[in-house]
Amino acid sequence: MKVLLFDTFGTLVDWRTSLIAALTDFGHQKGRQFPADELVDRWRTAYEPMMARVRTGKLPWTDLDALHRMALTELLPDFQLSDLTVAEIDQLTFGWHQLSPWPDSVQGLTLLKRKFILAPLSNGNFSLLVDLAKFASLPWDTVLGSDLFRHYKPDPETYLGACELLKTSPAEVMLVAAHNYDLKAAQSHGMKTAFVARPTEYGPHQSKDFGPEGAWDFVARDMIELAGLLGC
Repeated sequence: MKVLLFDTFGTLVDWRTSLIAALTDFGHQKGRQFPADELVDRWRTAYEPMMARVRTGKLPWTDLDALHRMALTELLPDFQLSDLTVAEIDQLTFGWHQLSPWPDSVQGLTLLKRKFILAPLSNGNFSLLVDLAKFASLPWDTVLGSDLFRHYKPDPETYLGACELLKTSPAEVMLVAAHNYDLKAAQSHGMKTAFVARPTEYGPHQSKDFGPEGAWDFVARDMIELAGLLGC
């Protein structure tokens, strides 16, 4: 193996806790009352349907920043927030660029970087992932955003496109993820796989991905343990 690619939202960063904190702070600053946890959960629930609009051609290629903004705008009336300004909606959407890492993420990646090329393989767009890396101190060697491929996972173009850009065969690349569907897709294209569970990603609403659901090459409790398994 030469390259480790990482799912990012949920696998390396705690999007739910981070966004709830950001929206709660926004509400306090603006004197607005709304259930930040419910808004964040519904916002995330819109994630897959919004990408499906792109996959099915209902929308032309649209990056994740724009999809996040569209989804939030559609939700605001349900929380009596439809009077937010354009700048305020942009501010909330930018919260996806400032997500805190899980406690083991940075240390684990730093260890893994001794031996492997590291990059995110995320549905996030390039600028989002660059900002997120800066904010969360994720020590990437390079960044692979979905807008480089103009496709979202689990489309084959994302996995195979990453291999092509890095001039590697799929067998030389491993995807690390907390989501079984992502690993299944990567494995189907000949990539190696590593599962790292994040059982609190969705808070009390977590209903899947508590453990490995496939014959993955590695299973670890966290990124530090994965580094040990890989001899880093």
